[in-house]
This record gives sequence, C-alpha cells and structure tokens, in this order.
Amino acid sequence: MKRLSLPLALLATPAFAADKPFFSLHNTDFVVTLGALAFIGILVYFKVPGKVMGLLDARAATIKADLDEARALREEAKSILATYERRQKEVQEQADRIVAQAKDEAMAAAAQAKEDLKAAIARRLASATEQIASAEAGAIRQVREQAISVAIAAAGEVLSRQMTAEGASASIDDAIAQVEARLH
Repeated sequence: MKRLSLPLALLATPAFAADKPFFSLHNTDFVVTLGALAFIGILVYFKVPGKVMGLLDARAATIKADLDEARALREEAKSILATYERRQKEVQEQADRIVAQAKDEAMAAAAQAKEDLKAAIARRLASATEQIASAEAGAIRQVREQAISVAIAAAGEVLSRQMTAEGASASIDDAIAQVEARLH
C-alpha cells in the first residue's frame, strides 16, 4: 500500500488536472514549477543551503558553548554555595564555642564571686566577733574598775570609821616598811 500511495499522490496533483498540456508555457502550473526549480537551482548555485547549514551549525555551536558556560557557571555556583555553607557551619560552630566558653566563664565568675562573698562574710564575722570580744573585755574591765573603786571607797569609809589616830599611824608605818622591803 505504501508503494502505491506515492504514485497515486503524484497523479492527483493539480498539474495533471489541467486542460492544457502540462509542458507548455501557457500552463501556469508548469511555469510555477519551472520558477520553483529555477529558484531552488539559484539557491544551490550560490551554496545557500551550505551557508544556511553553516549558520545553523554556528548557531548550534554558540548554543552549545552557552550551555557549556552555563554548566560551568552552575558548577562554580554549586562550589561557591558549598564554600559558603561550609563557612556558615564553621562560623556557627565558632559561635557555639564562644557561647559555651562565655557560659563557662560566667559560671566560673559566679563560683569565684560566691567564694569571695563567703570569704568577705567570714572576715566580717571574725571582725564582728573580735569587736564583740573587745567590747566584752572593755565592759568587764570597766565593771572591775568600778567594783574596785566601790570596794576602795567602801573600805576607806569602813576604815575611817574604825580607825583611830594611833592605828592610822601604825598602818602608815607598816605600809612604808612593805614598800621599802619591796624596793630594796
């Protein structure tokens, strides 16, 4: 069927349906066919199909070069993206290390501040204890001095009531003798 379809298609062309003989210049179909063949001949003579093919090949080469350049740019962009992602990851890791180090330093500073506060409290407590002991010793000394003063005054009053002139003179002589004995 395929073998018969081509000859039947040629027989069904308008050229064979015309009234006048086909190979006559009065037949417009023949003239158009001659003009088309002449045009095609001129195109082949001036090598237009080769030039068109050359232009198409050059255009194809340009497109191929553009595609290769686009692939290269894509690969370069992927490489740059990977570099930036790697740098971003490194920066993130560095930031995490800095934060961790800052936390560690803050914890160490807080621990040191606690120790310093404990030491300061202990110093103040020791100082307060010393002040209390000193005030207590001063109060005891004052009480003793006051007690001694009261006892001396009371003894002086008791002695002045009981003492006679002879007893006072003997008492003074005894006191002078005791002082003399101690000094020599």
